[in-house]
Amino acid sequence: MTHPEQAGTQPPYPPGGLTVRDTVTDGIRVLSLAGEIDHHSGPALHQALNDSDAFRPRVILELSRVSFMDSSGINILLAAHHTQTEAGGWLRLAAPATAVKRTLDLVGADTVIDCRTTLHQALV
Repeated sequence: MTHPEQAGTQPPYPPGGLTVRDTVTDGIRVLSLAGEIDHHSGPALHQALNDSDAFRPRVILELSRVSFMDSSGINILLAAHHTQTEAGGWLRLAAPATAVKRTLDLVGADTVIDCRTTLHQALV
């Protein structure tokens, strides 16, 4: 399978921005993110997570193409985790890139939010 970034048709993530692709797999909402999660792009993630038309109690954030996340991103993830838990569901993080995994580890978010190595592991 050729990825668009390998074919040279688009960059691997939007420079200084965030894209969110929203899909459903086996009744689980999967938000595939690409780019940076910071105080500029955080509102887009917050809006995607809180989209009442797409709400499902089980949500996975696929993070393999997220190159950077600051404290505002961590706060959005923790709030989403709380919201999902209150609704009787869960939030899982899947395949965080090395820099993002390091940030999650440093602040201890990985001890609060279930973090899986791959999307497949997060789906089971």
